Amino acid sequence: QVQLVESGGGLVQAGGSLRLSCAASGRTFSSYAMGWFRQAPGKERVFVAAINWSGQSTYYADSVKGRFTISRDNAKNTVFLQLDSLKPEDTAVYYCAARFSRVYYYTRDNEYNYWGQGTQVTVSS
Repeated sequence: QVQLVESGGGLVQAGGSLRLSCAASGRTFSSYAMGWFRQAPGKERVFVAAINWSGQSTYYADSVKGRFTISRDNAKNTVFLQLDSLKPEDTAVYYCAARFSRVYYYTRDNEYNYWGQGTQVTVSS
């Protein structure tokens, strides 16, 4: 079992930055692939970024590539999402997710077993 708690969301002006954190419980965090997803009001939850267990492999949605950076610190059981050059269309609830895997990263929400409660990011124009 893994429990995930996101933090770092907030209100920011367009062009600004935020750093989201997702703290995981348990002693086997380094055995989990991690992902970030987001859900805007009235829309489906969509993939944002993913990272494998070691942090050596990452993958991004086209809409955030070059602006967002996913990383992890296995010693601190935490995965991060750095959001730069934010746009109003980035406004959403951001969720982190985990799946036990020491091989791949994953980009579909049905591939993840554990989810956090979400953190709101609002970008004003």
